[in-house]
Amino acid sequence: MAQKRESYFWTSYSDLMTSLFFVMLVLFVLAYAMLQNKINEIEEQKKATEEQLAKIREIEESIEAIDPNYFEYNSTHKKHILKINVQFQKNSSDISDIPVYQREELIAAGHSISRFLDKSSDDVKYLLIIEGQSSRDDYIGNDVLSYNRANALKHLWTSSNIDFSDKCEVIVSGSGQNGVMRVLPDNASNEKNQRFLIHIIPKPGVVEHMKQGTVSNQPKI
Repeated sequence: MAQKRESYFWTSYSDLMTSLFFVMLVLFVLAYAMLQNKINEIEEQKKATEEQLAKIREIEESIEAIDPNYFEYNSTHKKHILKINVQFQKNSSDISDIPVYQREELIAAGHSISRFLDKSSDDVKYLLIIEGQSSRDDYIGNDVLSYNRANALKHLWTSSNIDFSDKCEVIVSGSGQNGVMRVLPDNASNEKNQRFLIHIIPKPGVVEHMKQGTVSNQPKI
């Protein structure tokens, strides 16, 4: 009788160990499958990140390739700037203040931006910002005056049939006697700040668009 009980015990013990083995095997398979899925997700995210970085580098390199005859890189501000030194008369936004040969250079610079946009990737959009400035003379109308100076350049380009296509949104702005990259000494007697700057940057949302499958450096020219 004792032998039967012992035989029953070992049989039950064996069944229990077998059941536990299969439970552990199932748990191991599930854990392995979940780990593999997580590894695949990480690899996909890594690939997407690498593609985004590659796109950002591509855009930065393309912007750096803008015509050096009209634009140069400023290492201090890490931006591209217009090489054509222009300035308006005090309290004036009349584009005719600028000599004819400089206006022709400005038109040529506008065409170079247009060519850059034509060569750029179709899935990247840009903001082209024309920023007017004024000398630091505390004139009450400096904000409006600086805007009108930027708008004068926009009208010059428009009248010259310069088309920036649907890849680029043009924004006219005026920073008055503030803003960046001002000519020193930044005071009322320095008329070199009676000018405009031109910015071109990847449009907000480009990087997010890339995350969904489809770009800082934000250069100024």
